[in-house]
Amino acid sequence: MADTEVKAGKIYAAISNVMAAINAVGKNQKNQKQGFMYRGVDDVMNALYPALSEYHVFIVPQIIEQKREERRTNSGNVLLYSICQIRFRFYTDDGSYVDAVTIGEGMDSGDKATNKAMAVAFKYACFQVFCIPTVEMNDPDGDTPDPIEPSQEAQQKEIDAANNSPIDKTKISVIRNTIASKGLKESSILEHYGVKSFEAMSFGMWNNAMQLLGKYPDKA
Repeated sequence: MADTEVKAGKIYAAISNVMAAINAVGKNQKNQKQGFMYRGVDDVMNALYPALSEYHVFIVPQIIEQKREERRTNSGNVLLYSICQIRFRFYTDDGSYVDAVTIGEGMDSGDKATNKAMAVAFKYACFQVFCIPTVEMNDPDGDTPDPIEPSQEAQQKEIDAANNSPIDKTKISVIRNTIASKGLKESSILEHYGVKSFEAMSFGMWNNAMQLLGKYPDKA
């Protein structure tokens, strides 16, 4: 999970607007050696760019710590292994920001180990800060005429579980600051969703509330 620090300002509303604008990112890339599907960093960038540009959010990375070592494969070849702890600072146009610290691991036989580690850290920082929705690919045997209902049912269960999970302190801080920026009352939001506190709010409620709040103008 990302370790976050915040500086108050427009960044809260900007992030909620980006969240409302982005679409799901599916597992569209295939690992050729091991055959599994994964979500590539290019897919994440392509999904995020229009929303980041529209709502004036940009991301600045800073490597906090890096570890490198050599490992040998079963065939005796040398692989370079890199672990990077990186702070990603999400800015908006008033200078306010949110920090997210994630760890990326990368392995390569040439000079790309650090690049891979940075890409992984960036991808998961974006997934966690923007709560990017995901869609699961079909089974690797998906080209056979198997019925699609089981995979859809499993996908729906995953979505329901995510929507019913409680929100963390960062999301509580985000919604409270957004409510304040709109000049609304916290009690009216809690009453609307039938909860006594933001700690009792589920992710599904929070996500819906942030989308609704994004349609309100900021208070004068």
